Amino acid sequence: MPSEKNARIIVTAVGGPEVLKYVDEAELPQPGADQVRVKVLAAGVAFADVLMRRGMYPGTPPIPFTPGYDVVGDIDAAGENVKEFRIGQRVAALTMVGGYSRFALVPAAHLVSVPNALDPAEAVSLVLNYVTAWQMLHRVVKLRAGQALLVHAAAGGVGTAALQLGKIDQLEMFGTASRPKHELVSALGATPIDYRTEDFVARIRQLAPQGLDCVLDPIGGKQWWSSYRCLRRGGTLVCYGAQVMVANGKAAAGLGFALLVLMKTIPDGKKTSWYNIKTLRDQRPEWFREDLSALFGLLEARSIHPVIAAKFPLREAPQANEMLEKAQIAGKIVLLPHA
Repeated sequence: MPSEKNARIIVTAVGGPEVLKYVDEAELPQPGADQVRVKVLAAGVAFADVLMRRGMYPGTPPIPFTPGYDVVGDIDAAGENVKEFRIGQRVAALTMVGGYSRFALVPAAHLVSVPNALDPAEAVSLVLNYVTAWQMLHRVVKLRAGQALLVHAAAGGVGTAALQLGKIDQLEMFGTASRPKHELVSALGATPIDYRTEDFVARIRQLAPQGLDCVLDPIGGKQWWSSYRCLRRGGTLVCYGAQVMVANGKAAAGLGFALLVLMKTIPDGKKTSWYNIKTLRDQRPEWFREDLSALFGLLEARSIHPVIAAKFPLREAPQANEMLEKAQIAGKIVLLPHA
């Protein structure tokens, strides 16, 4: 039994980053028969964490709960039915909740082995962000070299992942981002578009008059219709988030989903798709394992380079959440619970 104590972050009420509270616990959680206990070396900070904290994410557990969508760490205890993994093995998991903790309980069925040579902060960047980007590009749309892609929130965690993977796939890429982040977007191989001062639909019609093969859009609301208008016949809009909820409320998100239903009925040859990593992981768990393992291989080969915006100790989870919620960062924010 390790001598270490546990500590975690709990959501104490619906609200802003100030509702996140750091708590020390004298006892470590004990794994069930089909679980492992993971000593969390790195936990990702995700926009889903923000939505859960604000009561805007479906399936959010009752308060109080510990957020944390993705983790990388070492197994330090295992239930009696766990045979595939061993004590000390480094693993990754899409936890959905529970990651903001020094020790987390994870079903063994959700684990993916992590090469020991990888930096935990870089490795955790792949679990949610890169798998999301990979599956949208390779499972949902299956883009080919030379096709045109627009990535919204291009300097964010999923956005930077999509641009790196799109560059490997030799796509023609465009990315919306605020002006200070344009240098990063350009460095990742995309033409930047300032969503604050430019009409991205008009800009795309100048840059790619034939239309786009794919748009990746996590914003939601009325923007989904604007993104749809950028597509050529045969193109696909992939919606994978509704960030508009935080700024404009659930009504704005509801409008977006109503538009998504409407767009599916328009007989113009364009396609729409809703992507959720948990839904696809639960439906096709072998895809999640295959895709994350492939991404770990790319990281080992240094074919991809996760953009890490900041690293925080566990106690500073409120500051990390505030940075993400205010879009003050480019790339992935990571908590280091044992720093």
